[in-house]
Amino acid sequence: MEEPTTNPPLDDNDQAEQPTVDPADILTAIEKIQQELDALKSIVYGLHEPLSILPRSHSGPAAMPIDREGMRVIEGTFDGQNMTAPDGKQYSVPANYASKSKLIEGDVLKLTITRDGSFIYKQIGPADRQRLIGRLIRDEMTGEYRVESGGKSFKVLLASITYFKGEVGDEVVILIPQSGEARWAAVENIIKRTGLDQPAELI
Repeated sequence: MEEPTTNPPLDDNDQAEQPTVDPADILTAIEKIQQELDALKSIVYGLHEPLSILPRSHSGPAAMPIDREGMRVIEGTFDGQNMTAPDGKQYSVPANYASKSKLIEGDVLKLTITRDGSFIYKQIGPADRQRLIGRLIRDEMTGEYRVESGGKSFKVLLASITYFKGEVGDEVVILIPQSGEARWAAVENIIKRTGLDQPAELI
């Protein structure tokens, strides 16, 4: 009876080659995982934009955050005409939007810049407001409309006066911040008189 034959052990030259892994590929994979984790954290903690992760060797300023669809999201504070971001940059707010939304100084806005360059604003943090009634005046030198109330003069957007068809001398209901000094006021309504002896009509 023949004894079963056994294969001789493989020497080092006969062993199958083990795949090699490039350390750079591992670092790249880790970096991608870190980006995904930061994006998830931004959602969990209620942030409105994913964190922008730069290569470790990069020493320049942080890049503007960009989401997965290529849109940029920026938050800032309304100053009466524009939105000012934390880095000091100002972004123009359409007067019609500010007027319709009755924005006041201190309101927090979120600006989304779409891939085609469109600006989309959303009010996400309204400031506390107080309501005043004043008289509409117009600066003869600059042509600017203002509302005088309580010995103070507040700038108002032309779009608001135009919308309510305001005229010099009309009573104006305005909104200003509850605290702090304000240069601008939002027009809530205009009270017009249809005649000298007739009661005021609320537009």
